[in-house]
Amino acid sequence: MPVPKVLLYYAFVPLPDPDAVRLWQRELCERLNLRGRILLSTQGINGTLGGELDALKRYLRVTKEYGPFRGLDVKWSSGSGLDADNASLDFPRLSVKVRDEIVSFGAPGELRVDQNGVVGGGVRLNPEQVNELASEREDLVFFDGRNRFEAEIGRFRDAVVPDVSNTREFVTALDSGAYDHLKERPVVTYCTGGIRCEVLSSLMVARGFREVYQLDGGIARYGEQYGDDGLWDGALYVFDGRGSLTFSDGAAVLGRCTVCGTPTNRMRNCVDLACREQLVVCEGCDATACELHAA
Repeated sequence: MPVPKVLLYYAFVPLPDPDAVRLWQRELCERLNLRGRILLSTQGINGTLGGELDALKRYLRVTKEYGPFRGLDVKWSSGSGLDADNASLDFPRLSVKVRDEIVSFGAPGELRVDQNGVVGGGVRLNPEQVNELASEREDLVFFDGRNRFEAEIGRFRDAVVPDVSNTREFVTALDSGAYDHLKERPVVTYCTGGIRCEVLSSLMVARGFREVYQLDGGIARYGEQYGDDGLWDGALYVFDGRGSLTFSDGAAVLGRCTVCGTPTNRMRNCVDLACREQLVVCEGCDATACELHAA
C-alpha cells in the first residue's frame, strides 16, 4: 500500500543558474507526481515536498546526483494521506520558484555562501550536543528563529521568542538593541528544520553576539532523537495541510484556542481569505476564530 511522506530539505550552496535548476526540478517533480514548494536562488535550494514514499526516494536520489546538492540536509515525516492519484493531501499544488533568498530575511546582501555553506554562521550542534551544553551552562539561552505564532504551540523550555510575524522582521528586531543583553551569553538558535537558523545565526554573529550556536537539523531532528523526553515542549508547526505535528502521544499541549481558551495544539489558517493570520483554534471554533481575532 502506498505510504504518504513529507520531505523537508535544503542546501546553502552557490548556484550559477537557478533558472535552469528550476526547470529541471519542476519536470522531475511533475514526473514523480510530487506536490509542495521549492525555492531556488544563487544561494541554494529550500524545499518541502509531499507524496508517495518511493517517489520521494527517487526524487532525492536524482536530485543528489547533481553535484551542488550532494550534501542536502534532509528530514522525513509522515504525511496525512494520498488522493486517488497517489498525490499528497498535504499540499494543494506544486510550486517551484526562483527568489533572491531561499529564506526571506530581506538581507540577501548580508548572507555569504560558499561550497561549504553559510560563511560566518553559528557553531553547529547536534541534538545530543545541545543537551550537553544546556546541562553545562546555566546561562544558556534558546533563541527561537521562527515566527511568533509558531511558538504558541511549541518551543524549547524558557526560550526567548522574538515578537516577529515573519522572518523579515528579525533584522529590525536585532538592530533595535532589544536583545543586546544576550550578546555575552551562549545562544542556541533553533527553527523547524534548521534553515532559518543558518541565516539568523550569521546575522547575530555579524552584530556582535559572542557565542552563537545553531541546532543542526532544527526541531525536526531534535524531535526524531528525543521525542518529548528532552528540552522541547509541545507541537511543531508545519507550513502545509497538516498544520502541526507531535513527536509522541504524550506531547504537552501549550496552545490555547483563540476563541474559547480550550487547550489545543491545532493551528489553522484564518477562514477569511483576505486574512493571512495563523491562529490557534480548536475544531469547534473554526468559524468564529477570524471574526474574534479581527475584533
